[in-house]
Amino acid sequence: MPVGDKSKYTDKQKRQAEHIEEGYEERGLSEEEAERRAWATVNKIHGGGEKPGGSGHGREENHEPMKRGGKLGGKARGKKDG
Repeated sequence: MPVGDKSKYTDKQKRQAEHIEEGYEERGLSEEEAERRAWATVNKIHGGGEKPGGSGHGREENHEPMKRGGKLGGKARGKKDG
């Protein structure tokens, strides 16, 4: 399987990456960097592609990356700690 091949990712994972990418672009990142970060986030959540043969097949999702970022970002975190 060549580098960058997304055939082992489910439709849900592809949609997630698209939505995450849009969020990064709204925050001012280039299209290329937003896509790179979006797929890194999806991989962090799922451990890779969830279809048979993908490294994330049969693994539980890690929802921790979903709790970070967003419009408030570090601002909300600072209020909780202080």
